[in-house]
Amino acid sequence: MPLMSPGFEKVNVSVALIWRDALPYDLSGFQAGLQAIFEQDHPPTEVLVVDDRGPEASADFMPPGADTTLLRHLPGAYANRAAMYNAALRSATGDLVLLIFNDQAQVTLRRSAIQTMMMAATRDVGASADGLAPVGLVYADYERVEPGGTRQDVHLLDWHAGRLRDAVDFGHAVMCSAAALRECGGFDESYNAADWYDLRLRLTEKYRIVHIANRFAGALYTVAEPAARHDVFAYLLADRQTQLEMERACTAHLKRVGAYLPAGRHVQRVTYTAEENRRWVDCIASVVTPVNNRPEFIGRAIESVQAQTVPQVEMIVVVNGGPDDPTAAEVRRYMAGGDRFDAQAPPVRLIVVDVNNLGLCLNTAIAAARGKYYVQLDSDDRLKPDAVEKLLAVFEADATVGMVVGSYEVWTLDEHSGTLTRNEEIPVVTHDEWTADNGRNNLLRINGAGAPRAAHVKVIRAVGWFGVNDTPGSRNYGEDYDLVLRISERYKSDRVWEPIYEVIRHSGGTDHAIDQATIDRNNDAKDHMRWEALRRRQALNEAEA
Repeated sequence: MPLMSPGFEKVNVSVALIWRDALPYDLSGFQAGLQAIFEQDHPPTEVLVVDDRGPEASADFMPPGADTTLLRHLPGAYANRAAMYNAALRSATGDLVLLIFNDQAQVTLRRSAIQTMMMAATRDVGASADGLAPVGLVYADYERVEPGGTRQDVHLLDWHAGRLRDAVDFGHAVMCSAAALRECGGFDESYNAADWYDLRLRLTEKYRIVHIANRFAGALYTVAEPAARHDVFAYLLADRQTQLEMERACTAHLKRVGAYLPAGRHVQRVTYTAEENRRWVDCIASVVTPVNNRPEFIGRAIESVQAQTVPQVEMIVVVNGGPDDPTAAEVRRYMAGGDRFDAQAPPVRLIVVDVNNLGLCLNTAIAAARGKYYVQLDSDDRLKPDAVEKLLAVFEADATVGMVVGSYEVWTLDEHSGTLTRNEEIPVVTHDEWTADNGRNNLLRINGAGAPRAAHVKVIRAVGWFGVNDTPGSRNYGEDYDLVLRISERYKSDRVWEPIYEVIRHSGGTDHAIDQATIDRNNDAKDHMRWEALRRRQALNEAEA
């Protein structure tokens, strides 16, 4: 006899998954997943298998000797994955529907998976009386099984309204309220890539989201797939149609929740007095570089600033490793008395602090800046010679522009020979999502904010400076993203589409080979910033209304 939980035995659960010829695993893997569904402690009311091999297809995918009583086979010709799952939703009779996204990897439920998720979805019987929204979606931590047999627990982030990234992982098996799915209208079949992203955004607008976490041996299902290698540039390989779908889904969500900012709305002009403008005759832009223990890179960055076609610039290097950081000695070589000092070149200024906090470095430099504009430069990267010239041209063309985002190339350093090579397989990174009409909204969906970024020093001060690791989860990560969000809410952001920056990849870089715990912490920090931005934008729109 299957185990039944007292008080839960009357909850009916439908399970939906898909079968097609092009699954990335073999028939035996699908059959193992199907058999695990049939053997659940809390048996499903029905198992809906949507088959896109045509209306005449037979249920030849069934495990040998399996009981077909629970099977609901739905063969047909379906336009996309959204249409397949909608077919299941139309046929489902359960109070809850477990959607298994098995099109990318084999998913195998633990015997008690349905029972656990069903309990999470239904146990809070007093929620409505307490003024809480009903549960609409339950997702759970899972176990990844790699091809070699290595097993690894995947711990997902708890949901909140700031989880607007299209890459937020909700796992491969989610249990939804059938009533919530009906109210939301199911999957939008106009999407080929953003179908689930769009639906889960709509569910989060009206229903509670529950996350079942795992400490030890508590994963509800296994997924047979290799661990994805983290690469900050991986999103560049996503096709444009996918990006446009994701943008459309996110923009629609922002409009529904009152956080959408139309182009030009709430935009201010950046104004200066004649006295203020006289200050920048000798120095129009301050290039700021925070650095910790990178003496081998800083010289290249400094020389790229001194090679600018606009000579009225300064470079402020903030060494945050204290007086013993060897980077400071390398910077002094470019200052008066140093062997690389050039009196005709733009000046180099050095500030030394003893706390490794990027926001501290950036804010200290901004407070000391002589320039009208701040320009970003990481210690291991380079500016193209015309970078400042092109940034200034955009600022000077429109007084409502508070920030300019550039484009960059990716270069690779050969650490044995010291030579730099343009990484041709990565195209020029233009951040096309930073469009004039919707970039400020699309920013909430993506992690990247472009490079280099430049802004009025006055604007940086007005919107609240850089974060100093005072946002939950931020550990020298995202302080610039938070600033970009704030500026985009009050000022226009414009672009330089030509490459004016060179990102240099090397073994000590922070853009690849990051462990999962760091990736999750970084995503958590930026998602919290999105949550705060969401509320600020809602408040802006409410005040205007």
